[in-house]
Amino acid sequence: MTNSSLQERKVKVIARGQGNVYPVYVDRAKNSELWDVDGNRYIDFGMGIAVCNTGHSQPKIVAAVKDQLDKFSHSCVMINPYESAVELAEKLTQIAPGPSEKKAIFVTTGAEAVENCVKIARAHTGRRGVIAFNGGFHGRTNLTMALTGKISPYKHLFGPFPGDIFHAPFPMAFHDVAVKDSLKAIENLFKVDIAPSDVAAIIVEPVQGEGGFYAAPAEFLQALRALCDLHGIVLIADEIQTGFGRTGKMFSFEHADVEPDLITMAKGIAGGFPIAAVVGKSEIMDAPLPGGLGGTYGGSPVGCVAALAVLEVIEEENLIHRADQIGQIFNEQLTALQASYPNLIGEVRNQGAMIAIELVIDGDNEQANTALTQAIIGKAVEHGLILLSCGFYGNVIRFLPALTISDELIYEGLEKFKQLFSALAR
Repeated sequence: MTNSSLQERKVKVIARGQGNVYPVYVDRAKNSELWDVDGNRYIDFGMGIAVCNTGHSQPKIVAAVKDQLDKFSHSCVMINPYESAVELAEKLTQIAPGPSEKKAIFVTTGAEAVENCVKIARAHTGRRGVIAFNGGFHGRTNLTMALTGKISPYKHLFGPFPGDIFHAPFPMAFHDVAVKDSLKAIENLFKVDIAPSDVAAIIVEPVQGEGGFYAAPAEFLQALRALCDLHGIVLIADEIQTGFGRTGKMFSFEHADVEPDLITMAKGIAGGFPIAAVVGKSEIMDAPLPGGLGGTYGGSPVGCVAALAVLEVIEEENLIHRADQIGQIFNEQLTALQASYPNLIGEVRNQGAMIAIELVIDGDNEQANTALTQAIIGKAVEHGLILLSCGFYGNVIRFLPALTISDELIYEGLEKFKQLFSALAR
């Protein structure tokens, strides 16, 4: 089988809505490298969108999964539970930010985690409204599309969406949106669209993922905490892309020293095995009645043991500290590249190993260079790289290397990227 023949087969049987960035079909992968069915090698700077923080096929995770498969693969945690689910809940409630007593639930996807946060917040408060932010991404289900603050490709053609969802600007200094502008917009919502006494929750990504890797300033998250406390609103931290060591903390909210009420967890939680969680303050988590939360595959025993292994690897290999080291190398190298192309690279930014460059036209922050961004993504595989784009205008290249990547591979990959960038910039 070849990449081209597999792509031909794929387009005949898989709906176009579930497209693929690259016509590159994986044969095997190890840590930060993968090989396709044609035998080509790639350095993976995407890691399945921040899923394999601990690298591809991490031996401890593989061993835990194999051992679990020999025992059983499913019994439904809501019918016959198992120790691994209890142990994982214990550990997640221990590592979640803040001193409050916490509880957890398990689901299968990040979107499910977000939906369950909204359900829990509404049950706890008896209120209806939810405030999200422009550029935010929270999933592809009907409710999470409504929360997502970007039309194309996530919402186009799919309406109508649930009501009682409101959006405010997300602070981003690069585009002259200050913290005070975002907070003023929320206050305006309270006067124009919904009273604060009707708002169940505010949901925010501490670093916007699909939106462009803009980090929320600490003062903004602290102000949201104060605002929610003032009005009895549940503060939801969407840590799906930022969690599990990615940003140089276990969870990004820790950078602001803020305790959210509810936290969504997925992606990097289990090294590639499908499991997600909501962790939050016990009195809020217990608001729904028994049977009101859950799902057939939620808390898969295979996912639970994989997640437990991920937590061990993060601790044993000090991957939270490693995320900062990785981010520093990328920032230094990409800033040097920016110095050579100041009219094309508007900004280099990172929080730990969540790294991005925003491409512009003629040094103008408000002119998105989407064409160059897409050209770079399209040609990346020819240079042995897996890269991802993001951003409100599709003009941001994001780097999500494994936290287990070696310095040698980082420099090799960045050298390939510099060559690719320079060739297309000319």
